[in-house]
Amino acid sequence: MELLYSTTPTDEAKAVKAMGRNFDISFKDAVVVCDKLRGMKLTEAMSLLESVVALEKTIPFKRFNKGIGHRRGLGKDNIGRYPKKAASSILRVLRNLEANADYKGLDSEKLRIAHLQALKGISRKRRKPKGRWATWVRDLVNVQVIAEES
Repeated sequence: MELLYSTTPTDEAKAVKAMGRNFDISFKDAVVVCDKLRGMKLTEAMSLLESVVALEKTIPFKRFNKGIGHRRGLGKDNIGRYPKKAASSILRVLRNLEANADYKGLDSEKLRIAHLQALKGISRKRRKPKGRWATWVRDLVNVQVIAEES
């Protein structure tokens, strides 16, 4: 089954695409990280994700923020977390996007993320351990990115 992008770039010659499929990460964390990175320059987004993985900077949670503690340095909306697993997976997709841009001959310093979206993927079912018949369901996440040269 082929996954299509949910939008098309305005100029195909100055745009580059990348997609990551079936990541075992939290869908809600992926949505929040994608909302934060959308519209940023590619280099800024990659440095932010690297600092989130190193637990130096936080991602502000504007959605899905019930029961989340406050973090110093976020200003007025100081509710945030360190979604390390989601950030590392999305960082892999952004590195793939940068490699695609180099292959296409685009300047990676001028790329701006035009479209970044987390989509629900397949549901993987597993049996619970010790011979129990109940199942665990794990929903996987697909991430798609389109960046345009500005």
